[in-house]
Amino acid sequence: MSTVTTCPYKVLRDPDTVREVLHRPGDFSPANALLAVTPLSGQALRILQKARFALPPVLASNHSPSHAAIRKVVAGFFTPAKVAAMEPRIRQLSRESAAAAARLLDSAGNVDLVQAVAAYPPAVVMLEMLGLPVRDLPQLKAWSLDSLELFWGWPDPERQLELAHTAADFYTWLRELVLEAVAAPALEGTSNLFRALADHGLSTPEICSLGYFLLIAGQETTTQLISTTLFRLAEGSRGITWDEASSSAKSRDIVRHVLATESSVPTWRRVATRDTELNGEPVLAGEEILVELTGNHGFPWAAGESAEHQGPTPYGLAFGSGIHRCLGAKLAELEAAVVVQETTAALKGARLRDPNPEWLRLLSFQAPRTVTVMPG
Repeated sequence: MSTVTTCPYKVLRDPDTVREVLHRPGDFSPANALLAVTPLSGQALRILQKARFALPPVLASNHSPSHAAIRKVVAGFFTPAKVAAMEPRIRQLSRESAAAAARLLDSAGNVDLVQAVAAYPPAVVMLEMLGLPVRDLPQLKAWSLDSLELFWGWPDPERQLELAHTAADFYTWLRELVLEAVAAPALEGTSNLFRALADHGLSTPEICSLGYFLLIAGQETTTQLISTTLFRLAEGSRGITWDEASSSAKSRDIVRHVLATESSVPTWRRVATRDTELNGEPVLAGEEILVELTGNHGFPWAAGESAEHQGPTPYGLAFGSGIHRCLGAKLAELEAAVVVQETTAALKGARLRDPNPEWLRLLSFQAPRTVTVMPG
């Protein structure tokens, strides 16, 4: 892997400044939000083009007037009522995964919680909420990590070609899923996102573009949030013990702590559309900006204390802000808290076996790749 020696972005860490940038989309566009950090080589582009890979701006990178109406369609699948209605299903999946992890811990003497409890519940929940078939989950998880590395990592030329091939495979699978979902009969009381987008007037490439990153962000970032939370709990460094997190209040508190300090999406990008000013300083048209969403924007309550009655949530920027704020914020927080609660309840007294795992470290994504625990 190659290393990055200089930062090509104007980095903004002050939370008020970050919020201002996110609330001025006319001056600071999301047009660069999904561009590859490491420019794609001609050979990599040819691999993608062979699969008809295309990412026209539709949602996260869309700064045109069409954005609001498309966002409204997607938001209809993540309403507060629908998220709340999923809690029993989330708890069922989490409890089943945690029980299986406990059995593996007893038989093998250790278990990797990333694979055992963090990986699959978010993917199942996302697909079910979008009205899509739950299938090919191992491939979806592998494709997701590869695509994150392709677009937000620093792969060397050889690795970039490998990632381009898996991205092409993912896109081919996705296109078939989109065509299948759009053609599915509209039964009373059922809906799927891809058909809803087609009914809204989006083309197949536009639906694929939206689906490509939604199917990644809608589950992989939650897996990463769960992984980091479980790692910090097992490490014992955040003021809440492993066994304490088996309560709903403490599991929610530790998730919010991680969201505020080291969420799975710590940064995001914007680009200045015109010459403008920010905090009285000039910003030139075309200047690329990296906003820090988590880690330095304050944390007014200690990790071991309740977050109730403390005013605005201290993790308010973890999911972005403004017209492009993450639509799955409440779902991700709920999933993480439930998985953490069920896992710590099922694996009482578990201790960290490997305190120094390999971490995923990309421009805008981070998490431990493994969280291996052993009996207490």
